[in-house]
Amino acid sequence: MNQNQNKEQFMKTYQSLSSEMEPKRPLLRNCTIAFFFGGLLCVFGQAIKMFFIYNFNFNEETAGDPTLAVLIFIAVLLTGFGVYDKIAQFAGAGTAVPVTGFANTMASAAMEYRTEGLVLGTGANMFKLAGPVIVFGTTAAFVVALIKYIWNIFMGG
Repeated sequence: MNQNQNKEQFMKTYQSLSSEMEPKRPLLRNCTIAFFFGGLLCVFGQAIKMFFIYNFNFNEETAGDPTLAVLIFIAVLLTGFGVYDKIAQFAGAGTAVPVTGFANTMASAAMEYRTEGLVLGTGANMFKLAGPVIVFGTTAAFVVALIKYIWNIFMGG
């Protein structure tokens, strides 16, 4: 019993010293950089969309698909060359804009596990990382649709 108390006391002391020695994170700076970089990424996506609208006669609705394809292609290409990770180290959460962040996650997993084979390496591990995102997105979409359906029944929308 005495030995357990000594271990608990040691752990509390260690955690206290560890938290004191840990460098403070520049939270405001990190949030500002992420905000502006994420915004720049969205502006870049909008510029690509406008390029498709004005140069290829797409309309607002149909220009979205090729825009997403280009953004995904660029994110995967930058991931393959190791540039996306360097950008992410600087920009932080700003690179987690859903389309590019998801493409980076999938490409990184594919590259990391390619030596284990196409099915059990690349295929299985890509979705091990991205699977929770897909499940959460699908579940969230279902819940929102259910809320909208119930709202329309009771509010006559």
